[in-house]
Amino acid sequence: MKVLIDINDKKGEFIMELLNSLPFVKAEKISSSKAKFLLELKDSIEEVKMAKRGKVKLKSAHDIFNEL
Repeated sequence: MKVLIDINDKKGEFIMELLNSLPFVKAEKISSSKAKFLLELKDSIEEVKMAKRGKVKLKSAHDIFNEL
């Protein structure tokens, strides 16, 4: 299982040390820009899933091109 958490900088080192002390956990730091990218990617995937279920209508490539 993968989990993305946001930790206050003051407690970050403590939490990383705690997580790394657990033999069943592999933790690594990522940059805030990478975290933002991952969250936006997750949102995009959710939007595609909703579109496949018919809950959201996506723009066509033609409509996007016309906006440019």
